[in-house]
Amino acid sequence: MENNINVEPPDMETLTQLLSSISSFVWGPVILTLLLGTGLYLMVGLAFLPLRQLMNAFSLLWRGRESNELDAGEISPFTALMTSLAATIGTGNIAGVATAIFLGGPGAIFWMWMTALVGMATKYAEAVLAVKYREVDKHGAYVGGPMYYIKNGLGAKWHWLAIAFALFGAIAAFGIGNTIQANSVADVLNSTLDIPPWLTGFVMAAIVYVVLIGGIKRIGNVASKLVPFMGVAYVLGASIIIIQRLDSVPTALQLIVNDAFTGTAAAGGFAGAGIMAAIRFGVARGVFSNEAGLGTAPIAHAAAKTNSPVRQGKIAMLGTFIDTIVICTMTALVIILTGSWTSGETGASLSARAFSMGLPGYGEYVVSFGLAIFALTTLLGWSYYGERCVGFLLGEKIVPWYRIAWVLVIPVGAIMDLEFLWLLADVLNGLMAIPNLIALLLLSPIVFKISRNKK
Repeated sequence: MENNINVEPPDMETLTQLLSSISSFVWGPVILTLLLGTGLYLMVGLAFLPLRQLMNAFSLLWRGRESNELDAGEISPFTALMTSLAATIGTGNIAGVATAIFLGGPGAIFWMWMTALVGMATKYAEAVLAVKYREVDKHGAYVGGPMYYIKNGLGAKWHWLAIAFALFGAIAAFGIGNTIQANSVADVLNSTLDIPPWLTGFVMAAIVYVVLIGGIKRIGNVASKLVPFMGVAYVLGASIIIIQRLDSVPTALQLIVNDAFTGTAAAGGFAGAGIMAAIRFGVARGVFSNEAGLGTAPIAHAAAKTNSPVRQGKIAMLGTFIDTIVICTMTALVIILTGSWTSGETGASLSARAFSMGLPGYGEYVVSFGLAIFALTTLLGWSYYGERCVGFLLGEKIVPWYRIAWVLVIPVGAIMDLEFLWLLADVLNGLMAIPNLIALLLLSPIVFKISRNKK
């Protein structure tokens, strides 16, 4: 008897449509309200401390370049922030901003700003709790993050929430922190320098492997050198373009603010976008960029050599400010001022086009090399986040195997479909954020108390 049943595996188009539906739900009103609401609640509860103490935070960061030997921890406060920034300053600042504008219009940038401003309070609270509730593992290393402040701050009945975060974090790392980074670099190097994506993937994998075997101290050492250098170089390139068009900056800013509340009409290759699209993609890409609320940054800050949760919290909140308010804004202004946002292009290619128009002859190389360095540091930073999550779940013995898997996935990500990867990253980011935001709300009285009694 012939069996006519033929079950075919779902094709990429079907999976992409499915992920798109899930992403729309995950980044619907509930998660958007939770993200922005938590940040706003923390900001008010802290009496706007992140804004009041912004300059003091920069002073603490400068002094934190050298750690006090009497303080407990693994790396200096400055290195902890650089490791955190290594993970956040990446494709979100270049490709992510471009994608937000392509899908949500210039108005999406306004909602990125709002996410960042309240996100400073979120990032502050995360780091405060990370330092307060961190542990020392069997190797004598300091470990922490959401899974630990859930475990030690909320008690046994909330242990399932810690497991949920660690599980989502270990998986999400391969999306936001690995395949997306590799793919964006491969795409832009292929379009600007004609380098095959597979070659880019293998070279990045080799570099990451060499750094990873040195653990958090080597990751932090590399990050503390690469992040400031590339950050300054990228900002300098963007500044030249902005200064050349300084008279148009007020108009660009007005466009961003107006479109945030009215939507953006179709123009050129831009298909148009409503208000909800601006909010959705602005918040989603804002979180992707600065990771405020995801719970990743506190994993790095938990390793800082400090005995003051408040001091490290102030340093931590600078990550959101530098990442979104400074670097993302500059990318957005370059894209809008050059008029390239109506070209119909998206992702890193849109940013490369904008810089090429602004700096003819070498602008695209600023994006290419900037993206390559940023993505490389993101790969390093997120590898540490992922291994801490899997270490919490399965013990330290699994960490070397996780590192091997991390390296092997990089070349795969370099040749995969970009749209699919972005959607997957969005979904996993949302799932990661939920347990962390719940924990922040439940532990907020502790944050407020510590901040009031900072001495």
